[in-house]
Amino acid sequence: MLFFGGDYNPEQWPAEIWEEDVALMRRAGVNIATVGVFSWSNLEPERGRYEFGWLDRVMDLLHDGGIRVALATPTASPPPWFSLAHPEALPVNADGVRLTHGSRDTYCVSSPAYRTAAREIAGRLAERYAHHPALAMWHVHNEYGTDCRCDVTAAAFRTWLRKRHGSLDALNESWTTAFWSQRYSAWEQIAPPRATQYLPNPAHALDFRRFLSDELLGGYIEQRDLLRAANPGVPVTTNFVQGGWVSVDHARWAEEVDVVAVDHYPDDTGPGAEEETAFAADLARGWGGGSWLLMETGPNLIYTRGRMHAKEPGRLTAHSLSYVARGSRGAMYFQWRQPRGGAELFHSALVPHAGPDTPVFREAVALGRTLKNLSDVSESDPPAASVAVTWDAPSWWALQAPGLPSADIDYLGAVRQAHRALFRAKLQTDFVFPGVSTGLGDYAMIVVPHLYLVSDEAAAAFRDYVADGGHLLVTYLSGIAEPDTRIRLGGYPGAFREILGVRVVEWHPQAPGTPITLDDGLTANRWIERVETAGAETISLYADGPLAGAPAITRNRYGAGSAWYVSTGLTDDSLETLLRRVAAAAGVEPVLSGLPSEVEAVRRGDRLFLFNHGTAPATVGDIVVPGGGVRIRSAVEGPAVGRG
Repeated sequence: MLFFGGDYNPEQWPAEIWEEDVALMRRAGVNIATVGVFSWSNLEPERGRYEFGWLDRVMDLLHDGGIRVALATPTASPPPWFSLAHPEALPVNADGVRLTHGSRDTYCVSSPAYRTAAREIAGRLAERYAHHPALAMWHVHNEYGTDCRCDVTAAAFRTWLRKRHGSLDALNESWTTAFWSQRYSAWEQIAPPRATQYLPNPAHALDFRRFLSDELLGGYIEQRDLLRAANPGVPVTTNFVQGGWVSVDHARWAEEVDVVAVDHYPDDTGPGAEEETAFAADLARGWGGGSWLLMETGPNLIYTRGRMHAKEPGRLTAHSLSYVARGSRGAMYFQWRQPRGGAELFHSALVPHAGPDTPVFREAVALGRTLKNLSDVSESDPPAASVAVTWDAPSWWALQAPGLPSADIDYLGAVRQAHRALFRAKLQTDFVFPGVSTGLGDYAMIVVPHLYLVSDEAAAAFRDYVADGGHLLVTYLSGIAEPDTRIRLGGYPGAFREILGVRVVEWHPQAPGTPITLDDGLTANRWIERVETAGAETISLYADGPLAGAPAITRNRYGAGSAWYVSTGLTDDSLETLLRRVAAAAGVEPVLSGLPSEVEAVRRGDRLFLFNHGTAPATVGDIVVPGGGVRIRSAVEGPAVGRG
């Protein structure tokens, strides 16, 4: 079965609406609803006084309607009474300002009072609903990532640092505290990174983000273990959310959830939305080891900077099926019914303010039928890929530090560009996580964008990968530092110099918009480097600028494989051209050859998904895929199905 549904907030509506909601869910083919995410003040209106009657009725109504429940613990949004009773549990920001109650996420995860209250409400839910027939899974918290820098957090941070470093001498060495007279002589001198006079210590800041990831995980595990103990047969998860502000290393967290669940909201209204969808789904599949679940996305709106964009007819279906094609166990949305008030009263919903007689609900009904017809795909193998891109949250965090050679460095942008180029080249792509697992041998080709932090173990794994016949492409800003941000000496790109056969002696960040041309016609921007070859052959030279005539792209034979180095910020078209060349050398081929430029193909199990991202019909063999549409062909049954 493929899950189809989303967040349902009955506490925001009078009880007479609930039966109408269940009827509409049945009409749309909804088979799961996430309930209770922000309901703490309704479940526990006063400390120790619980009101479960309304939730009992909702759970029973959904069960009677054939709809299962992902029951949430509401701990992302403590109620007003808790914040009033425990003002010390409100978060403190980097400026030292304690925030007030009035939004969600008003908690400090290190606060003993908060952790106790969170366990209590989770435990009460477990006692009451662990064996309810509607319960399909537990949904712990919501979008972990809240940051706090209070004194309680400081004490927890110091405890974490003792475990990580063992001694102050080791910490001082790792953090290079001899710089600017920052050497610590007592643990009590260390606080979370807060607003300071000039540049903060990057190793200090990076360790704090690692600490936050572990501290938040500890809060999740406490609740997870309570829920598991009540009924070990019910899976437990939480919804991962991605953003530069999120101090969560999801690749590490994935080991602690029963199913990787991901929230994703594209923010591009053009073709980039489809590329973002593919990126998020491929990344989630990597975290989940093949299987994962789309827990939230916006059904009918795309949120851009400053405005909301209504999705074109069919785009809800196309995006949903793209997630499913890439391994999701279903498609779920935020939210079921658009609210009448509150901070997100204009948020996307399957049932908008105008009601069910609307394009989005009608499309949802049709999508429900399609997903029901695809129910067998949930047991299919995930898409198989021969090419992978690296992902490393600590490298992302490290490259957000001030004091870098350029303010235009963008880790997420570099990784997304690499994936986008492979997407446009029609190559199915996985993600690998060198900071968590160094198993690289399943791939003929690996692309390494901006992998700034590289351990000795990961560097050795990459060397073995290439020596054993792998094809590796490394971009600038990779292999520069050890995991504690200390620079690898002797020339860039430190950890990869041997396998790349190059030595970089100077960086030349370029002003935004500065054109860079290579002698083979490829174009670039943002960045150039002075590269000295040390065994590598030069593939492209800089054609102009301060490094005219110097190597820009190189290739090195190493063992049975080859390693390419890109010392400049290639444009999208040029990076796609280069990656096609590397893929050809590695023997990596598209899912289908000869596809029209606007058509994408993804194979999951024996199903072939064809997505037409253009506006005009496109023909693939004997299949006509309408503009903006999807066709799905079974290799066993033959006929194409899907939205027309």
